[in-house]
Amino acid sequence: MSKRIAIPVLAVACVVGVVIGTIMQRHPPVAYAAQAPANDGKLRVMIIGAHPDDAEYRGAGVAMKWARQGHHVKLVSATNGDIGHWQSAGGPLAQRRQKEVVEVARRLGVSVEVVDIHDGEIVPTLENRRIITRLIRQWNADVVITNRPNDYHPDHRYTSILVQDSAFMVTVPFFAPDVPALKKNPVFLYSSDRFERPNPFRADVAVAIDDVMEPTLDALLVMESQIHEGGANGDASLFPADEAKRKARRAEVRRSLAQRYAGAANRYRDALVKFYGKERAQSIRYAQAFEVCEYGRQPSADELKKLFPF
Repeated sequence: MSKRIAIPVLAVACVVGVVIGTIMQRHPPVAYAAQAPANDGKLRVMIIGAHPDDAEYRGAGVAMKWARQGHHVKLVSATNGDIGHWQSAGGPLAQRRQKEVVEVARRLGVSVEVVDIHDGEIVPTLENRRIITRLIRQWNADVVITNRPNDYHPDHRYTSILVQDSAFMVTVPFFAPDVPALKKNPVFLYSSDRFERPNPFRADVAVAIDDVMEPTLDALLVMESQIHEGGANGDASLFPADEAKRKARRAEVRRSLAQRYAGAANRYRDALVKFYGKERAQSIRYAQAFEVCEYGRQPSADELKKLFPF
């Protein structure tokens, strides 16, 4: 009797093992220099976006400032970006966008990780919550930055919700227990946006990025599929084969990007005054701003200055 029972039990165990293994490997991250940093007293920062360009746009300048001081920064894409172009899609586009953000990371001096979830298909499932929780734990993050859930793009909204859902679970030992829980909850922050409903962005931190503006633009301009060719809503006219026209397009895009960060400096001038003083703040041309999420560790003003030691 025991032998007859043992065979199906073993078979079931094997099937269960295969299913679990398949689930665990369904969305393996693709990483560049992404090992957890040593416990060396430096900050560990993770910036999470929905697509391979979001974390870069939202955090490149401040990421370079952290990296120049020896702190550890990882840019994470929650999807592989495989439909984010008007002309191509699937594996070739995912590989192209991965190559772009790897080069951006190299230029910024940071790490990058791309999760292999299809573009346009990320939802706040339990499996995806585990993925984000594991990523934050593996980096042993002190600071986690993402976009707010008020956003036009469903991938942006749901990535933000997944990060919010992880803001407590990263400290719970028996949730995703294959990666040790964090002993201290990170500070979770939102990057700035212009959405007003249901509530507008509030700048709790503003960082001057004048000193890294040019190399930041140089790095971001690597993402040709998105920034030159227009991504999902572009067309062939944006970046034609003619080299003179391409040069003009590059210059146009560079100016537009610089204006984005100049606009942030003007909108969040009061927050700059709080951190730099009135005289210094008035001379700042480019900035990035962040709002403290109501989940996660709630930092004091002094701790915020330590987390942004610029």
